[in-house]
Amino acid sequence: MKIALDTNVLAYAEGANGAAMRDKALELIQRLQPGAIVLPVQTLGELFNVLVRKAKRRPARARAAVLSWRDAYPVVETSATVMVNATDLASDHGLTIWDSVVLAASAEAECRLLLSEDLQEGFTWRGVTVTNPFAPALHPLLAALLTLALAALVDAARPGRIYCSERRVWDHRPGQSPRRRLYALVHAIDLLRVETNLRFR
Repeated sequence: MKIALDTNVLAYAEGANGAAMRDKALELIQRLQPGAIVLPVQTLGELFNVLVRKAKRRPARARAAVLSWRDAYPVVETSATVMVNATDLASDHGLTIWDSVVLAASAEAECRLLLSEDLQEGFTWRGVTVTNPFAPALHPLLAALLTLALAALVDAARPGRIYCSERRVWDHRPGQSPRRRLYALVHAIDLLRVETNLRFR
């Protein structure tokens, strides 16, 4: 199942709206399967604009951020078909042309969800449903995907240890209860996330 990310999710992940939203966005993206995420190319142009105008980054730094997203996930081009479909969306449903391009590109990539805080919650077009991943109540499909992703992490755990840079350790022993395994794995992930953030900020 494919999931498209709108510009606001990328901008939040870049810290354009503060540390709290950055952490929420990064956690969301990390919990989704990498092979499931696609980026409409329109979102990369909008991200550059947000980082330069709102976040006050130098264009060179904004460009580097855009390139990192492009390298990390498949990009859906704004083809002639996408643009024509976007004009249909804009004229029939009152969306802006650029929001329509993002949604049309998501449909072209056969996505099931478009994660966006800006578009109308629950709006569905050609099989793509818009949902806000930061809402108090998640869309059932998104909630199920995040639950399955966490379950997959737990199931993938094998006896052994994950060492962190300060010799903190996660022990996973045969015979641990599923709840104990879950707590241990989540704790290890938290430690690694903290260290990664400190190392690369």
